[in-house]
Amino acid sequence: MAKSQHSMEASTKNTHYPKRDPVGFEDNHVQTAQVLPMNEVPENEALIPRNSTDRIFFIDLADRQLKTISPEVFSLEHLEELHMERNLIVNIPKEINLLRNMKVLYLDHNRIQNICEELGKMKSILSLDLSYNPLSYSSLLVISNLQSLRQLRLYQIKLDEIPVQICKHLYHIELLGLSDNNLQCLPKETVNLKNLKEIFLKNNRFENFPTVLCKIVTLEIIDLEQNLISHIPEEIGSLTNLVKLFLAFNNLSSIPPTLRHCQKLAVLDLSHNPLHKLPPDLKNFTKKRELSLAGNSPEELPAQTGAWTSLTHVYLRNTGLRTVHRSFTKLTSVRVLDLSENCFDEIPKGICSMKNLEVLNLDDNQIQEIPAEIQELTNLKCLSLSKNQFNIFPVEVFLVESLEKLYLGQNKGIKLKSLPGDITKLQNLKELHIDNNRLEYLPPAVGSLTHLKILDCHNNLLKELPESLSQIQGLQKLLVQNNQLSKLPGNLDNLKQLQVILVDGNPMTDPPTEVCSQGTSAILQYLQQKRFKKAKASKIRNMWRGLITKKGIGPLLAMKDMDNKKKEKKGKEKGKQKKPGKEAKAKK
Repeated sequence: MAKSQHSMEASTKNTHYPKRDPVGFEDNHVQTAQVLPMNEVPENEALIPRNSTDRIFFIDLADRQLKTISPEVFSLEHLEELHMERNLIVNIPKEINLLRNMKVLYLDHNRIQNICEELGKMKSILSLDLSYNPLSYSSLLVISNLQSLRQLRLYQIKLDEIPVQICKHLYHIELLGLSDNNLQCLPKETVNLKNLKEIFLKNNRFENFPTVLCKIVTLEIIDLEQNLISHIPEEIGSLTNLVKLFLAFNNLSSIPPTLRHCQKLAVLDLSHNPLHKLPPDLKNFTKKRELSLAGNSPEELPAQTGAWTSLTHVYLRNTGLRTVHRSFTKLTSVRVLDLSENCFDEIPKGICSMKNLEVLNLDDNQIQEIPAEIQELTNLKCLSLSKNQFNIFPVEVFLVESLEKLYLGQNKGIKLKSLPGDITKLQNLKELHIDNNRLEYLPPAVGSLTHLKILDCHNNLLKELPESLSQIQGLQKLLVQNNQLSKLPGNLDNLKQLQVILVDGNPMTDPPTEVCSQGTSAILQYLQQKRFKKAKASKIRNMWRGLITKKGIGPLLAMKDMDNKKKEKKGKEKGKQKKPGKEAKAKK
């Protein structure tokens, strides 16, 4: 590995990092990573290590605010993978074809309008990403010359139609990414893509399922989310290799029974469609792992899902459920179950038989109590009970000692007024979200949650925080905005992993508001300085106490008397200095 002074990543190995195209089901409680500021690299600085005898195969120059590709890059004849995404590049230099061994080229999120013809001469290139660029339609024809291409991504380039030449000549394409465009149909020549395995057409303008896709039997993933599709053709049954089918946010009212022939189908997302019935033969799927019917109201759902014993992820948010069929007890393989935004007034005891359950989401129901049987969920790690109707804190959650994340935010529903000290029973807890309640205090026992990383108590009535918080060495985020706090625990600066403290909306005096407004670093620095001054004052007091204990109060009084005499002497000297001035004034 060789690096320049600007931390450019250059590898002497073929370190290919495949992209993950955005598909799948959403987890409401997944925290998105914060975007870090881009590194600024002066244009006139060398970006490639000089005088290097190594053969460089991989370079990462993403997020550098670069306006062009450095000429030094084109001298790396062995280069196989180049990352230039998220820059300010306007043109692709003609010298790009000097990189004869280039296999992977990522130029997405730039300002490229035209693709030079020389790019079409790169015969070794296997993966190309030009997404999120203002590309002209005519320049896309250059891509059709890249006959070795396996992956092509053209997300959000305002594409109204796919150039036919691409479908005619790119025989080896396995992945085609065309999401976030203005496509209404696919050309009939798409059938030539006989090696196509994955196609992403999310957020376009398709009103009909492209029947041409039903002729490409190699397809494994089809993503047609967020379109206007109202009908799926019977021919879909010919896609016997189909593994994942995403059709969320369309206008589907039914599913053809021929879908049962897709025996390899493992992931099916039909959420947010006006869907009322499911074909009965779907219960014969043996490899189905993930099913989403969120935002639908199918009549036969409860009994049918119980037959899919291979399911691991079930998403039934906002499906009008009041209870679950007893067959739910057969879903022993389920690890993630989402029953949010339904009409449950209690947690169905049948759910407690799902022994492998790890995530249970019951937000926004009418639940008032939790059955003791919940303790049978010995593998449960995440329990979400926000926006329900608990009159008091549901202490039954303390029976689930495996919990790592607990959500009890009540921005909708009855507000909780206290957090029991028995919270210490959840010794595996990493995240506690108890926001939007009416808590006036937190029990000191919270400090014994040694694995806690996130404590979210914003929008409560907290008047103070327990000093025991400074014992949670792994704490990373403390969210206490919009409470009635005037000070923070004095030893919070001892928590080396603490990254975020949010206190806005509190009448803070210690630290003062002007310090808090500067962010976490300023708060921790203030607390550190205050503790240092306090420790110094305490040291002086202890020194005097030691002196008094050892020699009695006599030496202290003697020193005090000596100090008074010094002050008296200084006063007399000042008086003598002022006296001549007065005499001179009198004579005058």
